Amino acid sequence: MSATLKRTPLAAVHIAAGARMVDFGGWEMPVNYGSQIEEHHAVRRDAGIFDVSHMLNVDVSGADATAFLRKLVANDVSRLTQPGRALYSCMLNPQGGVIDDLIIYFFTPTQWRVVVNAGTAQKDIAWMQRVVAASQYAVTVTPRTDLAMVAVQGPQARAKVWAARPEWRAATESLIPFSAVALSADVMVARTGYTGEDGFEVVVPADQVQTLWNDLVAQQVQPCGLGARDTLRLEAGMNLYGQDMDEFIHPNQAGLTWTVSLKDSARAFIGREAIEKFSDPRTFTGLKLLDRGVMRAHMAVRTSKGMGEVTSGTMSPTLGFSIGFGRLPLGVLPGDAVEIDIRGKWVPAEVCKLPFVRQGQAVTHTL
Repeated sequence: MSATLKRTPLAAVHIAAGARMVDFGGWEMPVNYGSQIEEHHAVRRDAGIFDVSHMLNVDVSGADATAFLRKLVANDVSRLTQPGRALYSCMLNPQGGVIDDLIIYFFTPTQWRVVVNAGTAQKDIAWMQRVVAASQYAVTVTPRTDLAMVAVQGPQARAKVWAARPEWRAATESLIPFSAVALSADVMVARTGYTGEDGFEVVVPADQVQTLWNDLVAQQVQPCGLGARDTLRLEAGMNLYGQDMDEFIHPNQAGLTWTVSLKDSARAFIGREAIEKFSDPRTFTGLKLLDRGVMRAHMAVRTSKGMGEVTSGTMSPTLGFSIGFGRLPLGVLPGDAVEIDIRGKWVPAEVCKLPFVRQGQAVTHTL
């Protein structure tokens, strides 16, 4: 493993637990602790814990914080009026491409938090600072590198967090999905995640995260790596930045039209003009393989309307067959038969709606 890779405050814990460590966007991260399949099933059936400290919490504060975020992202943060409420959005470039996808938390009109992806964090901060400088907003963008974050996911996740931290229960029991509460200046608990299951994402000071991790593992929460995170997010129909979208892909090319708000015609968010002028002869949808094999990114898809491409693919542990996302020609609909080029062999597949799995239950019908 390269010495130049960044490490989270939990790296020593992962290594001591026997995790297989890999390079993930410049970070040394656990891909699994033994069995990726067991980790996946733990999240669907009980509870798993993920180190997501490589992702960056960014505090946005100041008199113009709300105006700044309304310009910065495609979704409209003014929709958030209750402290702790959150929304998912894309931060676009002027051409309408996705710089990053992120979650934004509202606390007051002058105090917000943005959580950005690890691989894009540096360019995200640089872009935010450019927007601040160009528009002369009275706003401060503060990367919180002093914080760490874990995701506890699964049907028993919240109960096990409360068992490990009973003092948090009163403040977090009434949290609704996509909302958060700040328990202190440096501790935040959000009812969010990237697995399609219930649970919490917990932010704590970096020097406290090892204790929290160990206390949760003592409650029989399964440590999980990047492998399970990927199969879980695919089953849940959730995009991965850099694979399903990037700076050259518009939100509507990645099934993310719902994250773009055009209701306020006066809100000139970055990328709006490009999005309003843009049309694309492709659609983003789910795929399931009808024969043996595993779909992977960049595999060709042959349809009755022309060629398309797999953007993400895996073997689904919950469903028992390969699933994926595809950018396909317009007019290809759920239920349509297609074929996937897997190592030179055209394998039958079917177009389907997303997600594949919701809260442990198959949404896409089984084979």
